[in-house]
Amino acid sequence: MTIREALKEGTSLLENSENPGLDAALLLAEILKVKRASLLIMGKSLISQEDKNLYIKLLKRRNEGECIAYILGKKEFYGLDFYISPAVLVPRPDTETLVEMALEIIKRKEKKEKKKKVKVLDLCTCSGAVGIALKYEIPELEVWASDISPEALAVAQENCSRHKVQIQLINSDLFASIKGKFDLIVSNPPYIASEEIKNLVIEVQREPLLALDGGKDGLEIILRIIKEAMNHLIPCGTLLMEADPEQMESIKNEMEKQGFKECRTYKDLSGQFRVISSVK
Repeated sequence: MTIREALKEGTSLLENSENPGLDAALLLAEILKVKRASLLIMGKSLISQEDKNLYIKLLKRRNEGECIAYILGKKEFYGLDFYISPAVLVPRPDTETLVEMALEIIKRKEKKEKKKKVKVLDLCTCSGAVGIALKYEIPELEVWASDISPEALAVAQENCSRHKVQIQLINSDLFASIKGKFDLIVSNPPYIASEEIKNLVIEVQREPLLALDGGKDGLEIILRIIKEAMNHLIPCGTLLMEADPEQMESIKNEMEKQGFKECRTYKDLSGQFRVISSVK
């Protein structure tokens, strides 16, 4: 079988995928240890029976609803390749908005307040993607990252090693084990309403429930964060969170109720308000 034939067969087999051609190419490129773009050039090359058998196995896993990131064990986020396992959420492009806004806030604090070292807490860090991306972009940052899941923190530690960054990882139920105060608290918390999880696509339903389930209205964890964050921010410190666009008004009202000011919302790549910030 040639590479071109394998791609055609893989695409036809992935009947449950939204992007069967892309998925087939990603899986085959991983097996052959080449870049996806190289597959077209190598189209007439033959693949071994061993590689074909492995390819069929991976296609079957994908067809059964397992996401590509779990199958490959990696996912690109903010230009970096992250190790991913079923213990963590798969980092998504929309969350890059959270990183971009955090970087803007950090640089503004460095310039306006002349701070040499900004202290950042990445709450609900999961794979460590947000905190590591920030540290990678601004090496002088002091970054703490916490999660309630020890398994998720193990993935985050692997990613710290992979990208050679030093971050303090903490096993904590939100702020329970967090000490000290920060210039910026950034978080992508669970914000999907419990009843909505069953309506998500199969591959998302297989991600950790702990990192998805935001309670009855999706705001349970977010409201806890808002109420407790004030005690963990320095004066003029900023709270920055990702949430569902439909939750923004409720979040803004709660932030103002708790004494936060200067609430602002930011759009994601699809043009929806995905991130919200407020200042102590």
